[in-house]
Amino acid sequence: MSFKLNFGNPAKIILTLAVLVWSGNAPFDRTTWWMEVAPVFIVLPFLILMRKKIPLSELSYSWLTVWGVILMVGGHWTYAQVPLGFWVQDALDLSRNHYDRFAHFMQGVIPAVVFRELFLRWTPLKKGGWLFFLVCTSVLALSACYEIIEWWAGALGEESAEAFLGTQGDVWDTQWDMFLALCGVLTAQILMRRS
Repeated sequence: MSFKLNFGNPAKIILTLAVLVWSGNAPFDRTTWWMEVAPVFIVLPFLILMRKKIPLSELSYSWLTVWGVILMVGGHWTYAQVPLGFWVQDALDLSRNHYDRFAHFMQGVIPAVVFRELFLRWTPLKKGGWLFFLVCTSVLALSACYEIIEWWAGALGEESAEAFLGTQGDVWDTQWDMFLALCGVLTAQILMRRS
């Protein structure tokens, strides 16, 4: 697999920072905002600091930018209140705002792209069974960790925790989140199988 390396496109960093500023300007709930955008505050500096030691492809940086935007939009309104989710809910006559479901599907797609690239570049893995399996299990582990963090927030928090969890009354929300991450990682890997 051939990767076009890009040592951190400044436009993607500027876009991420601009959306971060917008997202943090009068969010629906400040505590929820901090919890939702925390990954951006962790991952963005890491990517900038490690851009020469572990450079990623343009594809990975682009998808990570998209993931950051998804998190920051969800943080601004809370996932259950994102207007785009209400529009889809009305258009498809759904019972709830599915922005959260979309975000968890992308939580499967985007890390799959990055993990696959890193495994192909930094390990002896080749395309096929073990790569497919390890990318799937890595993404599912990431999804499970996120659900454990949500559980802790729910156990420790009050009103902000409910907004952070975004269950919208669905007792199976955690299982749906991990299932959609699985659907995302499978979709990404099937689409990338020839690249």
